[in-house]
Amino acid sequence: MKQRVAGFFKSFLLWELLKGLRLTGRYLFSRKITVRYPDEKTPQSPRFRGLHALRRYPNGEERCIACKLCEAVCPALAITIDSEERDDGTRRTTRYDIDLFKCIYCGFCEEACPVDSIVETRVFEYHFEKRGEQIMHKEDLLAIGDKYEEQIAADREADSQYR
Repeated sequence: MKQRVAGFFKSFLLWELLKGLRLTGRYLFSRKITVRYPDEKTPQSPRFRGLHALRRYPNGEERCIACKLCEAVCPALAITIDSEERDDGTRRTTRYDIDLFKCIYCGFCEEACPVDSIVETRVFEYHFEKRGEQIMHKEDLLAIGDKYEEQIAADREADSQYR
């Protein structure tokens, strides 16, 4: 009986509404934590997964050996690879495409790569204006890798401490 009376008064006095207003009032005059993007940016983890890149060896040769493990492990089927054998008997890619609209940025391609060729950089500020620009070709991926190689290497070094 007591609970029914208490429930009646709580519903009559709009108890839940008052509790919500109390919570709002508590934070109304406190210091705000808004980040003024793009002038201010929040810190990123070295493990952040953003735009893809293909890496090269220090001598300038591309790392990808066309094993196609990244293509096989991709759950979204976003990676397409064609390869051929070179004169020296090694295999290299002739086509390496990633459809960024299909990609779910899971990082499986990065983990599957035995030579650390495909990586996901910390770059997240990119856009596309025309149809077809979302498909990153081998040349684009290598250019991104060349541009951000210093940051990628530093992130790889930091990530190795966690393994």
